[in-house]
Amino acid sequence: MSKQTERIVNADRVEDLIAVFGSFDENIKRIEQALNVQVVNRGTDLRVCGDEEMVDKAVRTIEGLLTLASKGETIDEQRVRYLITLVNEGNDQQVAQMTKDVVCITAKGKPIKAKTVGQQRYMRAIQSNTVTIGVGPAGTGKTYLAVAAAVAAFRERTVNRIILTRPAVEAGERLGFLPGDLQNKVDPYLRPLYDALYDMLGAETFQKYQERGSIEVAPLAYMRGRTLDDSFIILDEAQNTTREQMKMFLTRLGFGSKIVITGDVTQIDLPEDKVSGLKDAIRVLDGVKDIAICRLTAADVVRHALVQEIINAYEKADKKPTAKKPQQFSGRYKRKN
Repeated sequence: MSKQTERIVNADRVEDLIAVFGSFDENIKRIEQALNVQVVNRGTDLRVCGDEEMVDKAVRTIEGLLTLASKGETIDEQRVRYLITLVNEGNDQQVAQMTKDVVCITAKGKPIKAKTVGQQRYMRAIQSNTVTIGVGPAGTGKTYLAVAAAVAAFRERTVNRIILTRPAVEAGERLGFLPGDLQNKVDPYLRPLYDALYDMLGAETFQKYQERGSIEVAPLAYMRGRTLDDSFIILDEAQNTTREQMKMFLTRLGFGSKIVITGDVTQIDLPEDKVSGLKDAIRVLDGVKDIAICRLTAADVVRHALVQEIINAYEKADKKPTAKKPQQFSGRYKRKN
């Protein structure tokens, strides 16, 4: 039988305690449900009751959230879920790393920060290396944080241009049916990049910089034959590049420039006979000086909680051996005796 225990957590400030509890106590309820404990509030003290091991995890989770709240960090569902994950993995000492500097301020004044330890490593890699490859599932902030870092560098004038590009995988078949000129045809593929830039700069400022040529959003094919100096260059959806396209892109690097490559190797849309340029680059460039390879996981997902569950479910399904289908025989063929 598991040993029952009780622990007291003290909050220095009522404001921090209010932030940790959340609206209608939703954060504390989430901790209670995830760790099967009971939390009772008494002034600035929290009494945590339950199984000894689970109580210890709940206390560490609450103390971590109080630390974040005391430093002005927003305590939301994603933060609570992530901190519980860190505690379960024994990595809650990394909480202090979640309160680092703001990457960028959006057009509406919202500070953009890395929200997980994996995202912190990703941001440090971008800052410290000329080429950074960010690999991970949907919702881990690969593209959004890269755009934030690009806008920050542009505002600080460490680069003169921002260039964002993506491969248009279906260009050979479906683009021709879309209305408009070539730019109109490729814009749907580049929409996520536009959305991130609108968020950071505002639509009017973005259009002004685009007209000046300071910001360029273009399909990967437009990069051929160019040398890009003093630029922050982002290649998004890189899993859909071929080996040749990736080599072409990497060799566009000029003086004073920085490259960030993002992609998800589980979502490759290339024909089966084509090798993904992203997977090949990870293999070829691993260990090369001034090139960082950052791997983000489902734990770094900052979208809806269900996104993390979906990613985990697909990962489990991919690991299961697929049963061979029984051979089907047509009625036209008869076995000989």
